Amino acid sequence: MATTSLRKKKMTDTDMPQMVFNGLFILVGVFGGYYLNSVKDAIKNLQSTDQLLITKLQAIEVLVAGTYIKREEFETMARALFAKLDSIDAKIDTKTDRAMCMAVHSRERQ
Repeated sequence: MATTSLRKKKMTDTDMPQMVFNGLFILVGVFGGYYLNSVKDAIKNLQSTDQLLITKLQAIEVLVAGTYIKREEFETMARALFAKLDSIDAKIDTKTDRAMCMAVHSRERQ
């Protein structure tokens, strides 16, 4: 009958660099995973913030677009403004200069 012996292999000097490499590889993996996880969380946070800003910007766009003056209102206001300017122009055309007005001249001499 064959006996199998389970002997522990003794660690040799050539195994030590491999163990150091494996340990460093594990540490790099752990810290790399932590870093990538925090980057992923930061990206999710930025995406939610961007979505909130987009919603606020859309609300502002609707507010601004809702307060534009309508073309009909503008034309009505322009007609009223030009009518007032025409009446002012008519008053200026009918106004008499001081040099031409005898009532003003006669008061100045007295």
